[in-house]
Amino acid sequence: MKNPLVVPELRELINDKNTQLLKEFCESGHPVVVAELIAALTPDEAWQVLRHADHPLRSEIFSHMDIDLQAELVSLLRREDVARLMADMAPDDRADLFKRMPEERRESILPGLAYAEREDIRRLSAYEEGTAGSVMTSDYALLSPGLTVAQAIERLRWEAPNTETIYYAYVVDEFRKLIGFVSLKDLILSPPGLKINDIMHREVLSVQIDDDQEEVAGMIRKYDLIAVPVINGKDAMVGIITHDDAIDIITQEYTEDMEKIMAIGGSHENAAYMKTPSWQHFRNRAGWVVLLAVLGLVSGFIVQKFEGILLQFTIMAAFMPMLADTGGNTGSQSSTLVVRALALKEIAAKDILSVLFKELKVAVLLGLLLGIIAFGRVFLFGGGSLIPAGFSLGLIGIAIAVALSLQVVTATLIGAVLPILASSLKFDPAVVASPALTTIVDITGLLIYFYTAKLILGI
Repeated sequence: MKNPLVVPELRELINDKNTQLLKEFCESGHPVVVAELIAALTPDEAWQVLRHADHPLRSEIFSHMDIDLQAELVSLLRREDVARLMADMAPDDRADLFKRMPEERRESILPGLAYAEREDIRRLSAYEEGTAGSVMTSDYALLSPGLTVAQAIERLRWEAPNTETIYYAYVVDEFRKLIGFVSLKDLILSPPGLKINDIMHREVLSVQIDDDQEEVAGMIRKYDLIAVPVINGKDAMVGIITHDDAIDIITQEYTEDMEKIMAIGGSHENAAYMKTPSWQHFRNRAGWVVLLAVLGLVSGFIVQKFEGILLQFTIMAAFMPMLADTGGNTGSQSSTLVVRALALKEIAAKDILSVLFKELKVAVLLGLLLGIIAFGRVFLFGGGSLIPAGFSLGLIGIAIAVALSLQVVTATLIGAVLPILASSLKFDPAVVASPALTTIVDITGLLIYFYTAKLILGI
Protein backbone atom coordinates (compact mmCIF):
# COMPACT_ATOMS: atom_id res chain seq x y z
CA MET A 1 0.00 0.00 0.00
CA LYS A 2 2.54 2.58 -1.16
CA ASN A 3 0.27 5.62 -0.98
CA PRO A 4 1.74 8.40 -3.18
CA LEU A 5 -0.63 10.94 -1.58
CA VAL A 6 1.23 10.62 1.75
CA VAL A 7 4.68 11.16 0.21
CA PRO A 8 4.47 14.97 -0.28
CA GLU A 9 3.25 15.44 3.29
CA LEU A 10 6.08 13.31 4.69
CA ARG A 11 8.65 15.15 2.59
CA GLU A 12 7.31 18.46 3.85
CA LEU A 13 7.66 17.25 7.45
CA ILE A 14 11.21 16.10 6.70
CA ASN A 15 12.16 19.43 5.14
CA ASP A 16 10.63 21.30 8.08
CA LYS A 17 12.43 18.94 10.49
CA ASN A 18 9.16 18.48 12.33
CA THR A 19 10.37 15.90 14.82
CA GLN A 20 7.16 15.67 16.82
CA LEU A 21 4.85 15.04 13.83
CA LEU A 22 7.27 12.50 12.31
CA LYS A 23 7.32 10.65 15.62
CA GLU A 24 3.52 10.75 15.80
CA PHE A 25 3.32 9.44 12.23
CA CYS A 26 5.44 6.41 13.17
CA GLU A 27 3.12 5.74 16.10
CA SER A 28 -0.11 6.47 14.19
CA GLY A 29 -0.81 3.02 12.78
CA HIS A 30 0.19 -0.59 12.68
CA PRO A 31 3.92 -1.03 11.96
CA VAL A 32 3.07 -2.91 8.75
CA VAL A 33 1.02 0.03 7.44
CA VAL A 34 3.67 2.56 8.45
CA ALA A 35 6.35 0.48 6.71
CA GLU A 36 4.30 0.34 3.50
CA LEU A 37 3.78 4.12 3.53
CA ILE A 38 7.46 4.82 4.13
CA ALA A 39 8.38 2.45 1.28
CA ALA A 40 7.22 5.07 -1.24
CA LEU A 41 10.09 7.34 -0.14
CA THR A 42 13.75 7.16 -1.13
CA PRO A 43 15.97 5.18 1.29
CA ASP A 44 17.44 8.38 2.74
CA GLU A 45 13.98 9.91 3.24
CA ALA A 46 12.69 6.66 4.74
CA TRP A 47 15.41 6.80 7.38
CA GLN A 48 14.67 10.47 8.10
CA VAL A 49 11.17 9.35 9.07
CA LEU A 50 12.06 6.06 10.73
CA ARG A 51 14.76 7.45 13.02
CA HIS A 52 12.16 9.49 14.90
CA ALA A 53 10.42 6.33 16.16
CA ASP A 54 11.35 5.01 19.59
CA HIS A 55 12.99 1.65 20.04
CA PRO A 56 11.83 -1.09 19.64
CA LEU A 57 9.05 0.36 17.41
CA ARG A 58 11.73 1.54 14.98
CA SER A 59 13.03 -2.00 14.52
CA GLU A 60 9.51 -3.42 14.22
CA ILE A 61 8.62 -1.00 11.41
CA PHE A 62 11.99 -1.67 9.77
CA SER A 63 11.37 -5.44 9.95
CA HIS A 64 8.17 -5.07 7.92
CA MET A 65 9.88 -3.19 5.10
CA ASP A 66 10.78 -4.91 1.87
CA ILE A 67 14.09 -6.77 2.26
CA ASP A 68 15.59 -4.82 -0.67
CA LEU A 69 14.72 -1.50 0.98
CA GLN A 70 16.19 -2.78 4.25
CA ALA A 71 19.44 -3.60 2.47
CA GLU A 72 19.54 -0.15 0.85
CA LEU A 73 18.90 1.53 4.19
CA VAL A 74 21.64 -0.27 6.10
CA SER A 75 24.11 0.67 3.37
CA LEU A 76 23.46 4.33 4.22
CA LEU A 77 23.44 4.16 8.01
CA ARG A 78 26.18 4.31 10.58
CA ARG A 79 27.33 1.05 12.07
CA GLU A 80 25.84 1.98 15.45
CA ASP A 81 22.39 2.65 13.95
CA VAL A 82 22.40 -0.64 12.04
CA ALA A 83 23.52 -2.60 15.09
CA ARG A 84 20.75 -1.03 17.18
CA LEU A 85 18.14 -1.86 14.54
CA MET A 86 19.30 -5.46 14.22
CA ALA A 87 19.53 -5.96 17.97
CA ASP A 88 15.75 -5.48 18.31
CA MET A 89 14.78 -7.51 15.21
CA ALA A 90 13.49 -11.09 15.30
CA PRO A 91 16.39 -13.54 14.85
CA ASP A 92 15.16 -14.93 11.52
CA ASP A 93 14.53 -11.45 10.06
CA ARG A 94 17.92 -10.32 11.33
CA ALA A 95 19.66 -13.29 9.71
CA ASP A 96 17.88 -12.67 6.37
CA LEU A 97 19.06 -9.07 6.34
CA PHE A 98 22.59 -10.07 7.34
CA LYS A 99 22.80 -12.45 4.35
CA ARG A 100 21.84 -9.57 2.03
CA MET A 101 24.72 -7.37 3.20
CA PRO A 102 28.06 -7.17 1.40
CA GLU A 103 30.86 -9.05 3.16
CA GLU A 104 32.69 -5.91 4.30
CA ARG A 105 29.48 -4.47 5.75
CA ARG A 106 28.84 -7.67 7.70
CA GLU A 107 32.25 -7.56 9.30
CA SER A 108 31.78 -3.93 10.34
CA ILE A 109 28.32 -4.55 11.85
CA LEU A 110 29.05 -7.67 13.94
CA PRO A 111 31.33 -5.97 16.52
CA GLY A 112 28.50 -3.60 17.38
CA LEU A 113 26.21 -6.46 18.46
CA ALA A 114 26.19 -8.39 21.71
CA TYR A 115 28.03 -11.71 21.71
CA ALA A 116 24.82 -13.77 21.88
CA GLU A 117 23.33 -11.88 18.93
CA ARG A 118 26.51 -12.27 16.88
CA GLU A 119 26.58 -16.01 17.44
CA ASP A 120 22.87 -16.30 16.69
CA ILE A 121 23.32 -14.46 13.38
CA ARG A 122 26.30 -16.61 12.41
CA ARG A 123 24.44 -19.80 13.25
CA LEU A 124 21.21 -18.93 11.42
CA SER A 125 23.08 -17.54 8.41
CA ALA A 126 25.12 -20.72 8.04
CA TYR A 127 22.18 -22.94 7.09
CA GLU A 128 21.64 -23.70 3.42
CA GLU A 129 19.00 -21.61 1.67
CA GLY A 130 15.68 -23.37 1.24
CA THR A 131 16.06 -25.52 4.37
CA ALA A 132 14.17 -25.36 7.65
CA GLY A 133 17.28 -23.99 9.37
CA SER A 134 17.43 -20.98 7.06
CA VAL A 135 13.90 -19.79 7.97
CA MET A 136 13.62 -20.77 11.65
CA THR A 137 13.85 -18.41 14.60
CA SER A 138 15.74 -19.06 17.80
CA ASP A 139 13.23 -17.16 19.98
CA TYR A 140 10.93 -19.76 21.53
CA ALA A 141 9.68 -20.82 24.95
CA LEU A 142 11.31 -23.78 26.70
CA LEU A 143 10.18 -25.61 29.83
CA SER A 144 11.63 -28.48 31.83
CA PRO A 145 9.40 -31.44 32.75
CA GLY A 146 9.94 -30.99 36.49
CA LEU A 147 8.34 -27.55 36.70
CA THR A 148 4.88 -27.11 38.16
CA VAL A 149 2.15 -25.42 36.14
CA ALA A 150 2.42 -22.32 38.33
CA GLN A 151 6.19 -22.15 37.83
CA ALA A 152 5.79 -22.64 34.08
CA ILE A 153 3.30 -19.78 33.80
CA GLU A 154 5.61 -17.52 35.79
CA ARG A 155 8.53 -18.41 33.51
CA LEU A 156 6.48 -17.76 30.38
CA ARG A 157 5.43 -14.39 31.80
CA TRP A 158 9.10 -13.53 32.19
CA GLU A 159 10.15 -14.90 28.75
CA ALA A 160 7.17 -13.62 26.72
CA PRO A 161 8.72 -10.28 25.60
CA ASN A 162 11.64 -12.11 23.95
CA THR A 163 9.85 -15.01 22.25
CA GLU A 164 8.13 -15.30 18.88
CA THR A 165 5.13 -17.09 20.40
CA ILE A 166 4.28 -18.46 23.84
CA TYR A 167 1.14 -20.34 22.80
CA TYR A 168 3.34 -23.42 22.44
CA ALA A 169 6.03 -24.07 25.05
CA TYR A 170 8.39 -26.94 24.27
CA VAL A 171 9.56 -29.38 26.92
CA VAL A 172 13.20 -30.51 26.76
CA ASP A 173 15.44 -32.63 28.97
CA GLU A 174 18.86 -31.70 30.35
CA PHE A 175 20.43 -32.39 26.93
CA ARG A 176 17.91 -30.08 25.20
CA LYS A 177 16.27 -33.11 23.59
CA LEU A 178 12.66 -32.41 22.62
CA ILE A 179 10.34 -34.66 24.67
CA GLY A 180 6.98 -32.89 24.46
CA PHE A 181 5.07 -29.62 24.42
CA VAL A 182 2.29 -27.82 26.26
CA SER A 183 -0.02 -25.12 24.99
CA LEU A 184 -0.93 -21.97 26.88
CA LYS A 185 -4.46 -23.37 27.11
CA ASP A 186 -3.12 -26.52 28.81
CA LEU A 187 -1.35 -24.42 31.43
CA ILE A 188 -4.29 -22.13 32.14
CA LEU A 189 -6.75 -25.01 32.58
CA SER A 190 -4.47 -27.24 34.69
CA PRO A 191 -4.17 -27.15 38.51
CA PRO A 192 -1.17 -25.01 39.58
CA GLY A 193 0.52 -27.84 41.45
CA LEU A 194 0.62 -30.36 38.58
CA LYS A 195 3.97 -31.12 36.96
CA ILE A 196 4.60 -30.28 33.30
CA ASN A 197 5.59 -33.92 32.86
CA ASP A 198 2.01 -34.92 33.75
CA ILE A 199 0.19 -32.65 31.28
CA MET A 200 2.56 -32.36 28.32
CA HIS A 201 1.81 -33.85 24.91
CA ARG A 202 4.48 -36.41 24.11
CA GLU A 203 3.63 -36.85 20.44
CA VAL A 204 5.33 -33.84 18.85
CA LEU A 205 5.35 -33.00 15.16
CA SER A 206 8.85 -31.74 14.36
CA VAL A 207 11.14 -31.21 11.38
CA GLN A 208 14.83 -31.74 10.82
CA ILE A 209 17.08 -28.76 10.36
CA ASP A 210 17.90 -29.69 6.75
CA ASP A 211 14.32 -30.47 5.66
CA ASP A 212 13.02 -28.57 2.64
CA GLN A 213 11.24 -25.38 3.66
CA GLU A 214 8.33 -26.09 1.30
CA GLU A 215 7.65 -29.41 3.04
CA VAL A 216 7.75 -27.65 6.41
CA ALA A 217 5.25 -25.02 5.25
CA GLY A 218 3.05 -27.82 3.91
CA MET A 219 3.12 -29.54 7.33
CA ILE A 220 2.10 -26.32 9.11
CA ARG A 221 -0.75 -25.84 6.64
CA LYS A 222 -1.89 -29.46 6.80
CA TYR A 223 -2.00 -29.72 10.60
CA ASP A 224 -3.09 -26.10 11.27
CA LEU A 225 -0.05 -25.46 13.45
CA ILE A 226 0.92 -22.13 14.96
CA ALA A 227 4.55 -23.26 14.96
CA VAL A 228 6.63 -26.38 14.39
CA PRO A 229 9.84 -27.18 16.29
CA VAL A 230 13.12 -27.72 14.42
CA ILE A 231 15.55 -30.35 15.73
CA ASN A 232 19.04 -31.42 14.75
CA GLY A 233 20.42 -34.90 14.14
CA LYS A 234 20.60 -35.55 17.90
CA ASP A 235 16.92 -34.62 18.41
CA ALA A 236 18.00 -31.47 20.25
CA MET A 237 15.75 -28.47 19.69
CA VAL A 238 17.37 -25.59 17.83
CA GLY A 239 14.46 -23.37 16.73
CA ILE A 240 10.87 -23.04 15.57
CA ILE A 241 9.17 -22.08 12.32
CA THR A 242 5.98 -20.08 12.83
CA HIS A 243 2.84 -19.86 10.74
CA ASP A 244 3.75 -16.38 9.43
CA ASP A 245 7.04 -17.78 8.16
CA ALA A 246 5.07 -20.59 6.50
CA ILE A 247 2.93 -18.02 4.67
CA ASP A 248 6.10 -16.29 3.42
CA ILE A 249 7.50 -19.65 2.27
CA ILE A 250 4.29 -20.57 0.43
CA THR A 251 4.27 -17.13 -1.26
CA GLN A 252 7.91 -17.54 -2.28
CA GLU A 253 7.35 -21.06 -3.62
CA TYR A 254 4.24 -19.91 -5.48
CA THR A 255 6.25 -17.11 -7.09
CA GLU A 256 8.97 -19.58 -8.05
CA ASP A 257 6.49 -22.05 -9.56
CA MET A 258 4.64 -19.35 -11.51
CA GLU A 259 7.87 -18.00 -12.97
CA LYS A 260 9.11 -21.48 -13.86
CA ILE A 261 5.77 -22.33 -15.47
CA MET A 262 6.19 -19.26 -17.69
CA ALA A 263 9.85 -20.15 -18.44
CA ILE A 264 11.35 -17.26 -16.48
CA GLY A 265 14.79 -17.99 -15.11
CA GLY A 266 16.77 -16.33 -12.34
CA SER A 267 16.69 -16.70 -8.57
CA HIS A 268 12.86 -16.53 -8.29
CA GLU A 269 12.98 -14.28 -5.24
CA ASN A 270 10.10 -12.03 -4.24
CA ALA A 271 11.74 -8.99 -5.77
CA ALA A 272 9.55 -5.99 -6.61
CA TYR A 273 8.81 -5.76 -10.35
CA MET A 274 9.63 -2.06 -10.70
CA LYS A 275 12.86 -2.40 -8.67
CA THR A 276 14.22 -5.19 -10.85
CA PRO A 277 16.44 -3.74 -13.62
CA SER A 278 15.29 -4.26 -17.22
CA TRP A 279 18.57 -6.03 -17.98
CA GLN A 280 17.81 -8.53 -15.20
CA HIS A 281 14.32 -9.13 -16.62
CA PHE A 282 15.93 -9.70 -20.03
CA ARG A 283 18.45 -12.22 -18.63
CA ASN A 284 15.73 -14.09 -16.78
CA ARG A 285 13.53 -14.42 -19.86
CA ALA A 286 15.91 -14.65 -22.80
CA GLY A 287 17.30 -18.16 -22.27
CA TRP A 288 14.05 -20.08 -22.43
CA VAL A 289 12.54 -17.78 -25.07
CA VAL A 290 15.47 -18.37 -27.44
CA LEU A 291 15.51 -22.11 -26.79
CA LEU A 292 11.77 -22.45 -27.40
CA ALA A 293 12.01 -20.26 -30.50
CA VAL A 294 14.67 -22.60 -31.90
CA LEU A 295 12.47 -25.59 -31.13
CA GLY A 296 9.61 -23.73 -32.80
CA LEU A 297 11.57 -23.84 -36.05
CA VAL A 298 10.79 -27.56 -36.12
CA SER A 299 7.11 -26.67 -36.52
CA GLY A 300 8.05 -24.51 -39.50
CA PHE A 301 9.94 -27.40 -41.11
CA ILE A 302 6.90 -29.65 -40.68
CA VAL A 303 4.58 -27.11 -42.32
CA GLN A 304 7.11 -26.64 -45.13
CA LYS A 305 7.28 -30.41 -45.68
CA PHE A 306 3.49 -30.65 -46.07
CA GLU A 307 2.95 -27.38 -47.94
CA GLY A 308 1.69 -29.37 -50.90
CA ILE A 309 -1.29 -30.57 -48.87
CA LEU A 310 -2.03 -27.02 -47.75
CA LEU A 311 -1.90 -25.77 -51.33
CA GLN A 312 -4.23 -28.54 -52.41
CA PHE A 313 -6.60 -28.25 -49.43
CA THR A 314 -6.51 -24.59 -48.42
CA ILE A 315 -9.34 -25.14 -45.94
CA MET A 316 -6.93 -27.10 -43.74
CA ALA A 317 -4.82 -24.00 -43.16
CA ALA A 318 -7.80 -22.29 -41.52
CA PHE A 319 -7.87 -24.92 -38.76
CA MET A 320 -4.18 -24.86 -37.85
CA PRO A 321 -4.59 -22.06 -35.25
CA MET A 322 -7.44 -23.99 -33.64
CA LEU A 323 -5.26 -27.10 -33.58
CA ALA A 324 -2.37 -25.28 -31.89
CA ASP A 325 -4.54 -23.44 -29.37
CA THR A 326 -6.59 -26.49 -28.42
CA GLY A 327 -3.52 -28.68 -27.97
CA GLY A 328 -1.77 -26.07 -25.85
CA ASN A 329 -4.85 -25.41 -23.72
CA THR A 330 -5.70 -29.05 -23.00
CA GLY A 331 -2.06 -29.93 -22.38
CA SER A 332 -1.62 -26.99 -20.00
CA GLN A 333 -4.79 -27.92 -18.13
CA SER A 334 -3.68 -31.49 -17.44
CA SER A 335 -0.13 -30.36 -16.69
CA THR A 336 -1.30 -27.74 -14.17
CA LEU A 337 -3.50 -30.25 -12.35
CA VAL A 338 -0.70 -32.82 -12.18
CA VAL A 339 1.90 -30.26 -11.03
CA ARG A 340 -0.44 -29.15 -8.26
CA ALA A 341 -1.14 -32.74 -7.21
CA LEU A 342 2.61 -33.44 -7.12
CA ALA A 343 3.27 -30.32 -5.05
CA LEU A 344 0.58 -31.30 -2.52
CA LYS A 345 1.89 -34.89 -2.38
CA GLU A 346 -1.47 -36.20 -3.64
CA ILE A 347 0.28 -38.29 -6.28
CA ALA A 348 3.79 -39.63 -6.89
CA ALA A 349 5.73 -41.11 -9.81
CA LYS A 350 4.36 -44.58 -9.01
CA ASP A 351 0.84 -43.33 -9.79
CA ILE A 352 1.65 -42.52 -13.41
CA LEU A 353 -0.59 -45.25 -14.91
CA SER A 354 -3.57 -44.22 -12.77
CA VAL A 355 -3.05 -40.56 -13.69
CA LEU A 356 -2.77 -41.38 -17.41
CA PHE A 357 -5.92 -43.51 -17.32
CA LYS A 358 -7.89 -40.74 -15.61
CA GLU A 359 -6.59 -38.10 -18.04
CA LEU A 360 -7.28 -40.42 -20.99
CA LYS A 361 -10.96 -40.63 -20.05
CA VAL A 362 -11.20 -36.84 -19.81
CA ALA A 363 -9.24 -36.39 -23.05
CA VAL A 364 -11.48 -38.74 -25.02
CA LEU A 365 -14.59 -36.83 -23.95
CA LEU A 366 -12.96 -33.48 -24.77
CA GLY A 367 -11.71 -34.84 -28.08
CA LEU A 368 -15.17 -36.03 -29.11
CA LEU A 369 -16.73 -32.69 -28.19
CA LEU A 370 -14.15 -30.60 -30.04
CA GLY A 371 -14.09 -32.99 -32.99
CA ILE A 372 -17.85 -32.53 -33.41
CA ILE A 373 -17.45 -28.76 -33.24
CA ALA A 374 -14.67 -28.84 -35.87
CA PHE A 375 -16.68 -31.10 -38.20
CA GLY A 376 -19.71 -28.83 -37.87
CA ARG A 377 -17.58 -25.80 -38.70
CA VAL A 378 -16.23 -27.45 -41.87
CA PHE A 379 -19.54 -28.92 -43.01
CA LEU A 380 -21.68 -25.83 -42.35
CA PHE A 381 -19.31 -23.00 -43.22
CA GLY A 382 -16.69 -24.54 -45.49
CA GLY A 383 -18.73 -24.46 -48.69
CA GLY A 384 -16.91 -21.42 -50.05
CA SER A 385 -13.52 -23.16 -50.06
CA LEU A 386 -12.00 -24.77 -53.14
CA ILE A 387 -12.31 -28.56 -52.91
CA PRO A 388 -10.16 -30.68 -55.27
CA ALA A 389 -11.98 -33.02 -57.62
CA GLY A 390 -12.71 -36.43 -56.14
CA PHE A 391 -12.94 -35.15 -52.55
CA SER A 392 -16.01 -34.14 -50.54
CA LEU A 393 -16.42 -31.49 -47.87
CA GLY A 394 -17.67 -34.16 -45.46
CA LEU A 395 -14.54 -36.29 -45.90
CA ILE A 396 -12.30 -33.29 -45.30
CA GLY A 397 -14.37 -32.44 -42.21
CA ILE A 398 -13.89 -35.95 -40.87
CA ALA A 399 -10.13 -35.75 -41.43
CA ILE A 400 -9.89 -32.42 -39.58
CA ALA A 401 -12.18 -33.58 -36.76
CA VAL A 402 -10.26 -36.84 -36.23
CA ALA A 403 -6.91 -35.01 -36.26
CA LEU A 404 -8.15 -32.46 -33.74
CA SER A 405 -9.54 -35.18 -31.46
CA LEU A 406 -6.26 -37.09 -31.57
CA GLN A 407 -4.38 -33.88 -30.83
CA VAL A 408 -6.52 -33.29 -27.73
CA VAL A 409 -5.86 -36.82 -26.48
CA THR A 410 -2.10 -36.74 -27.08
CA ALA A 411 -1.69 -33.21 -25.71
CA THR A 412 -3.57 -34.11 -22.55
CA LEU A 413 -1.48 -37.24 -21.99
CA ILE A 414 1.77 -35.39 -22.72
CA GLY A 415 0.74 -32.66 -20.28
CA ALA A 416 0.13 -35.27 -17.60
CA VAL A 417 3.20 -37.45 -18.15
CA LEU A 418 5.89 -34.77 -18.48
CA PRO A 419 5.62 -33.37 -14.91
CA ILE A 420 5.56 -36.90 -13.46
CA LEU A 421 8.65 -37.90 -15.44
CA ALA A 422 10.39 -34.67 -14.40
CA SER A 423 9.56 -35.39 -10.76
CA SER A 424 10.86 -38.96 -10.98
CA LEU A 425 14.13 -37.65 -12.46
CA LYS A 426 14.43 -35.10 -9.60
CA PHE A 427 13.70 -32.12 -11.87
CA ASP A 428 11.17 -29.42 -11.04
CA PRO A 429 7.83 -30.36 -12.68
CA ALA A 430 6.92 -26.67 -13.06
CA VAL A 431 9.71 -26.19 -15.61
CA VAL A 432 7.91 -28.32 -18.22
CA ALA A 433 4.43 -27.10 -17.36
CA SER A 434 3.70 -24.41 -19.93
CA PRO A 435 5.99 -22.97 -22.64
CA ALA A 436 8.08 -26.13 -23.10
CA LEU A 437 4.90 -28.21 -23.14
CA THR A 438 3.25 -25.89 -25.67
CA THR A 439 6.21 -26.20 -28.05
CA ILE A 440 6.23 -30.01 -27.81
CA VAL A 441 2.46 -30.17 -28.30
CA ASP A 442 2.70 -27.87 -31.36
CA ILE A 443 5.21 -30.20 -32.99
CA THR A 444 3.28 -33.40 -32.26
CA GLY A 445 0.00 -31.72 -33.23
CA LEU A 446 1.23 -30.74 -36.69
CA LEU A 447 2.53 -34.25 -37.32
CA ILE A 448 -0.80 -35.73 -36.24
CA TYR A 449 -2.72 -33.21 -38.34
CA PHE A 450 -0.94 -33.82 -41.63
CA TYR A 451 -0.47 -37.58 -41.31
CA THR A 452 -4.13 -38.06 -40.32
CA ALA A 453 -5.19 -35.99 -43.35
CA LYS A 454 -2.95 -38.05 -45.64
CA LEU A 455 -4.33 -41.30 -44.27
CA ILE A 456 -8.04 -40.42 -44.39
CA LEU A 457 -7.92 -38.48 -47.63
CA GLY A 458 -5.64 -41.02 -49.29
CA ILE A 459 -3.08 -38.52 -50.56
